[in-house]
Amino acid sequence: MSARPSVVILCPKEFKFTDNEATVEQPFLRDVADLSTVWLDFNAPIPDAVLAAHALILWHGPLITAEIIARMPRCRAIIRNGVGFDTVDIAAAAKAGIPVCNVPDYGTEEVADHAIALTLALYRQLFPLDAEAKQLGWKITVAAKMRRLSTQTFGIVGLGRIGTATALRAKALGFKVIFHDPYVPSGTHKAVGIERVASLDELLRRADTVSVHCPLTTETRGLIGAREIALLKPGSFLVNTARGDIVQKAPVFAALQRGHLAGAGLDVVEAEPLRTKEEAATPNLIVTCHAAFCSPEGMVEMRSTSARIARAAVLGEPVWNRVN
Repeated sequence: MSARPSVVILCPKEFKFTDNEATVEQPFLRDVADLSTVWLDFNAPIPDAVLAAHALILWHGPLITAEIIARMPRCRAIIRNGVGFDTVDIAAAAKAGIPVCNVPDYGTEEVADHAIALTLALYRQLFPLDAEAKQLGWKITVAAKMRRLSTQTFGIVGLGRIGTATALRAKALGFKVIFHDPYVPSGTHKAVGIERVASLDELLRRADTVSVHCPLTTETRGLIGAREIALLKPGSFLVNTARGDIVQKAPVFAALQRGHLAGAGLDVVEAEPLRTKEEAATPNLIVTCHAAFCSPEGMVEMRSTSARIARAAVLGEPVWNRVN
């Protein structure tokens, strides 16, 4: 057995991770730890190499439960390769003295850009117009759904890094921007130059477009359901680039079917991906493949940050981006 610490990158088998040599992570770790990558089916037993690791870099799955954490006596850090950490029992890890860290800033620009891209596609009706033009039509049947952005209110749920980046982009496009986030400090609205509202209900009633940017927690799971969607203005838009389980998909699809929502732009959906042809055929729906974070630059930044946190952990140095 090697006397050096071990760092394991854990990937679900369905994730097309082709860098078998971990070329991004190796330069940060090769002098201090043995680095390996383990591919695993989502519900498969956790192998001994993972349980014995001194640091674990976790992609999208599998779940790291309290039972698994109890079998990781050497672990000095679990690092989620991404923003969300809902696949890790962070309370159990904290009880075991294991920091759980994430990489909250790697995709800030990309996700904010994606949220705005979905918003503009809805406002300018890009996909219906594209389909009409390709059918050799020229009637512009969706003209009534198109609006001048400066007359519209853009509501943001969650003003963290990505929410702030999205707010600044929306403001630059001429939207009146409002937000609700009970956790950001007083005066944040002054620093960013947007309006803070006291409740989610108020935001939903006032916004012409609602863009979701809060983390998935026990508090936010199912945050936007049938009651909340009913509060939205008729003809409004909903955008979600955060986590699918924050927004209940059945009432969203029902609101699109009956026309209460004029459109939805979803990079993430509850119980993703879409499950049926009927869901996919929902009118005025744009869906992308949980891809808002994607760019080569973002991936390198994310993986480098995870590797640097793992390096600090195995060296006994302070880690950062701790969520527990």
